[in-house]
Formats: sequence, structure tokens, C-alpha cells
Amino acid sequence: MTTGVDAQPPDATEVAAFRALREAVLGRVARAAERAGRDPALVKLVAVSKTVPAERLRAAVAAGLTVLAENRVQEGEQKRPLVAGARWHLIGPLQANKVRRAIRTYDVVQSVDSIAIAERLDRLVTEERGPGRRLPVLLQVNVDRDAGKAGFDPAGLGAGLAELLELPGLRVDGLMTVGRFVDDPEDARPTFRRLRALAAELRAFDGRLGAELSMGMTADFEVAVEEGATIVRVGRALFGERSTPTVAPADPAGPAGP
Repeated sequence: MTTGVDAQPPDATEVAAFRALREAVLGRVARAAERAGRDPALVKLVAVSKTVPAERLRAAVAAGLTVLAENRVQEGEQKRPLVAGARWHLIGPLQANKVRRAIRTYDVVQSVDSIAIAERLDRLVTEERGPGRRLPVLLQVNVDRDAGKAGFDPAGLGAGLAELLELPGLRVDGLMTVGRFVDDPEDARPTFRRLRALAAELRAFDGRLGAELSMGMTADFEVAVEEGATIVRVGRALFGERSTPTVAPADPAGPAGP
């Protein structure tokens, strides 16, 4: 198998194009942060790379897009050996039978949506990595209580938080949510505002919860930044409209349209 180390160097023109797209998105992040009186450096850009072939991702990484995110475990498994120099986040639903594979592939799991998944991750992290090597995770919250989305119920998360924070194999860095799909980005603001308020409430209850807030996608990331996002998950603004998936869709579909 060709690896990211011995593959052909990325096309210089494509690298330049990705560099310009990255700078454009970061410029929008900076302006949104400044409107809210925030430091733009505190906002991390995660490039959502689902369906994007490894060849393009090598150019994206060369352009500075070094944090990539996938919705499906097996797509990251296939791409990671082909793309050197990136960190990988899982942002889609994680099935119990794919937890071990996720641990081997991803540096961060943003989509921990139940105590059961957290406990399985914790147990297998210790087996795979050994004691003391914790996996950074975020707790996905279904802020809008949308039946079509995964995540902890915001009203009930506090009851299980201490249990989650005690798991020795996990480092709970903060919260994540998938906003409502709306025509006007302003309509997503209440979702982001509620996640920020919930995070503050939970940290007041237990200061071990990390400060990360992963929220906002291509259509609404500027509003998310204004409301306190520390991570934005941007796909279409960097890679264009989605093409046909490059791997068989064996995992359940994750949130669409970052």
C-alpha cells in the first residue's frame, strides 16, 4: 500500500488553492471572534474531510489544514495511512462494535453520546494504549432534543457527568453539538448559546470538565464563534460540495453538511 510518506508530492497549484481557502475561513473566524471580543487564536479549525480522497487531503495538509475529521470510522482507517502529518477527529456516531477501531485510528473522538459508549472507550483505551494514555473526547449534546440527532439530553447530562469524568482512560475536554440545519445562520444562534450556557453550568458543578465547545459548520460557524465556539468543523467551505463517498457506507450516516 502506498503511504502518505512515500506518495507523490501534492500538486503545488492545489496546495496554493487550499492555502487561500484556509486563509479565507480563518479570516472569517477572526472577524467573528473580534465582533464578540474574543481572541481568534482560541478557535481551532477542523477540516471535515468526509468523502474527500487522500490525494486532495495531502495537498490540504501541506496547506496547513492539519486537523481532519471524518464521520465514519472506516473512512479514517483507509485514509490515515495515506495522509501524513494530520491529526484525526471522529465527529460521527460511534457504534459499540467499532470502538476499538476508532481508538486505533483517531486522535480525538468528538461524538461520545452515551455513558455506555464512554465506558467501552475507557475500557478499550487501556487495553490498546496502556495505563495513563488517555483519549481526548468531547461529549455530544443534543441541545435541541432533535429525534434525528444523537447526543446526551442536556437536562440529564449533569447526573452522569461525575461518572464520565472519573473514567481513567478518557480526558473529557468539553462539549460538542450539531446545530439545526437552517436557511438563516442566525436561527442556529440559540442552539450555540444554550450549549455555552450548559457548559458553564456543568463546569461550575465539576471543574474537571474541559472548556472546549465544538459547534458550527460551514453554514453557521461565524455565529458559533460569536457564541463561544473553540472548535469549528468546516467542510464545504474548504473542499466544496460533497462527491460520491470513496468507501462503502458500512457505518451509519453521520451529521450531514459540515
